[in-house]
Amino acid sequence: MAAIEQAGARPGAGWEVLASDGSVVRIRPLRADDEPALDAMNSRLSDRSIYLRFFGISRSLAGEHTRHLLTAHDGHVALVAECNGTLAGVASYEPLRQGEAEMAFLLDDSVHRRGIGTLLLEQLAATARENGVQRLLADTLVENAPMLRVFANSGFEQVRTMDSGVVELVLDTAYHPSTLARMADRERAAGNRSLQRLFVPRTVAVIGAGRAPGGIGHEVLRNIVNGGFTGTLYAVNPHADQIANVPAYASISAVPGTVDLAIIAIPAAGVLDVLAECGAGGVGGAVVLTSGFSELGTAGRELEREILAVARRHSMRLIGPNCLGLVNTAPEVSLNATFAEVAPAPGTLAIAAQSGAVGIAVLEHAGRTGLGISEFVSLGNKVDVSGNDMLLHWWADPRTAVIGLYLESFGNPRKFGGLARMVGRSKPILVVKGGRSIGGRRAGASHTAAAATPETAVDALFAQSGVLRMDTVEELVETARVLAVAPLPRGRRLAVVGNAGGAGILAADTAGRLGLELPELSETVQQELAAVGAVATGNPVDLGAAASPTSLEHALTVILGSGEIDSVLVNYAVTRAGRVAEIYRAIATAAADADLPIVVNCVGSVEVTPQVTLPDDRRLPVFPFPESAVRALAHAVRYAEWRARPQGAVPELSGTDLAGARVVVEQFLRRSPAGGWLDPHQACLLLQCAGVPVIPVVSASSRPEAIAAAEGTGYPVALKTAAPGVMHKTDIGGVRIGLANAGQLGAAYDEVTAAAADPHVVVQAMAPTGTELVIGVVRDPRFGPLLMAGSGGVLTDLLADRQWRGLPLTDLDATDMLHALRCAPLLAGYRGAEAADQEAVLEIIHRIAWLADLVPELAELDINPLIASASGSFAVDVRLRLNPAGPERDWYGRHLRDQT
Repeated sequence: MAAIEQAGARPGAGWEVLASDGSVVRIRPLRADDEPALDAMNSRLSDRSIYLRFFGISRSLAGEHTRHLLTAHDGHVALVAECNGTLAGVASYEPLRQGEAEMAFLLDDSVHRRGIGTLLLEQLAATARENGVQRLLADTLVENAPMLRVFANSGFEQVRTMDSGVVELVLDTAYHPSTLARMADRERAAGNRSLQRLFVPRTVAVIGAGRAPGGIGHEVLRNIVNGGFTGTLYAVNPHADQIANVPAYASISAVPGTVDLAIIAIPAAGVLDVLAECGAGGVGGAVVLTSGFSELGTAGRELEREILAVARRHSMRLIGPNCLGLVNTAPEVSLNATFAEVAPAPGTLAIAAQSGAVGIAVLEHAGRTGLGISEFVSLGNKVDVSGNDMLLHWWADPRTAVIGLYLESFGNPRKFGGLARMVGRSKPILVVKGGRSIGGRRAGASHTAAAATPETAVDALFAQSGVLRMDTVEELVETARVLAVAPLPRGRRLAVVGNAGGAGILAADTAGRLGLELPELSETVQQELAAVGAVATGNPVDLGAAASPTSLEHALTVILGSGEIDSVLVNYAVTRAGRVAEIYRAIATAAADADLPIVVNCVGSVEVTPQVTLPDDRRLPVFPFPESAVRALAHAVRYAEWRARPQGAVPELSGTDLAGARVVVEQFLRRSPAGGWLDPHQACLLLQCAGVPVIPVVSASSRPEAIAAAEGTGYPVALKTAAPGVMHKTDIGGVRIGLANAGQLGAAYDEVTAAAADPHVVVQAMAPTGTELVIGVVRDPRFGPLLMAGSGGVLTDLLADRQWRGLPLTDLDATDMLHALRCAPLLAGYRGAEAADQEAVLEIIHRIAWLADLVPELAELDINPLIASASGSFAVDVRLRLNPAGPERDWYGRHLRDQT
């Protein structure tokens, strides 16, 4: 779904999405006051539409359907679509039985073939899934080809049967990979159509272009003129007829013809009226450069909401406000609509920056290093166009090879992750994320929640989606320079060659620190290198200070042809034995047919240029220092490895009981409407609904009850405090294990209850011996459920050996998560110890992911310890907190404000 904004801060407000023609459609829940609008839509329907929907020509059926939709009853859901403020469609479902509901659709004749039926179906299926409905059923006439096409093209898995001219359809509401791919394709197409008016305009008007240099509007106008914009350009200024040799008009409505793009550079107080005038005049998109909006507080945020409402009413897309502008270097467009003193050269790096100042820094550094730009956009306050929009736009852009983002906040991170997984399969995504605060830790919460920080969520998101996180703008540009030149590294083996021995040592040290390998070259290769004068042939290869360009060319040719390495760094200090131009020619000659990445570190001359041009016009990046060159190569290796690995799949789990889980949750929230921690017995029940093996507990509140529980369980047993509010039992002496008889149990009961100052305990059979792990969940308000796996037991916080991932969790995600732990060798059987059943651990991780996905009330969960043994894995101690929750936000961001 091409979701561009959810006014979800106001309950029931709905979601704004893009139809296939790029126009804005609002989908929201049906309201009681929609009756006149529904009746009006019904009156516009043709007899043919009435027949196809109601299997007969009777307009009274349409009226009865309206009354039915407006009648509140349990489990019924109805959504409407609005186009330009007019109700143009309705979709609904009625529960039939557990997990199944019957769906129905009705569309205004005027909106057919705009993809609105598909948008309604996507949102209806998402809502159904959130409400526990796994299958939607529908009966449709065989001759209703438009509706059948909607179902067929939706991407949802379905089963069809036919009976007497009626198609009986069953649609699975789950998001399978093919479903998500189809949704992304539709969204990409719709988003591109809507953004064409911004990035490929035929006519541009600069509103607020002053007559004198120095003002923002004037400088933008000058940049557009000087950049050679190929379309028609106008200025809007009531006090001039011409500015910078560009025709000027008193208002946007006075500009002749249709304007595709308006650049607005007037005070904030006037933006709303000007934008309304743009919409009335058919302007397709606007860039609001003006500041003075949400960055100033409540009044500014309200003004942003108002300008967005105006834009939506006229299906305009907005960039900004409070932004630098945009650039498209395509020769057929050549648009520099910014007020920066930078004129980017054409290239293959696309950049979106939330900060105008950072955007200028990226453009300047890219220019200094010879890296060209395909498109640039300053997102500003992101009232509309977001990083997610730009990912979709650049995914299909043939001029863009690398995508770079500077972000200070995420509005819809879960959708960003889903898109990045798909986009990253063909184009690397590099992100500098501002604001690496470690704030947000919660004292007294579960181990999982206490360990979670804002950066935890970001790192988990990037790890799963293949995003390369950069620490600085410089690192982003340097890495983009390597990734912009094909091919990608095929492995981690790096060769370092040159005449600068010290630089080679620094490169080797950096490579080792970043996980690259410098394999010793074979004896045959070393002999060939010695023959061309190398004084050190193992790797790094040192050609000696007096090496000539010719010897460098020969050595590089030998190394590239060896088949023993995956990438090369050339370290060369310029001496009188070889000038820069000669060195570059030698490198270019040797690298002409190379099928692996090559980077250059050239020092010692003011003549150094930022790239070596090959005969096929590829340009090898030249770095001033060996460390930055190796760091950029290491990022390229990480990306190549991620892209080469299979995507993985979310496993199908048997033995789960969603209905039982809902019973546990609803019973608890009836007793505790504000939420809270479940008692140990309830927590175990909920985990058992997910199919997690749990060592059961028996509650007791007196010494005799505890002894009776132990005798029923069978010795030896463990005794633990169940005092409310005690998060970490061992910290207060609230745990005793290995109790072999009633005497030991009675003494332990006295000690534990005294330590906790509470008589409530649980008795539990002893777990088998094994490695102690912790598995947990914390629900982030924006990122959704975050899963943690780590070293467990009393060492959980001391070792801080943890890995985090978000949803959806594929089989490869879970495996990577487990194998990345420092305690992983213990699971494999360290120093002769018996290996744990790792598949059982992975299955539990997936079952916890299932629970977190389908139980939106799950706020925190700790299984600590989870015993991983040779005979399986068992949850020993469980802490679980529930909170009241609205509809769950699925991973594709169906209910999150679509901004990144």
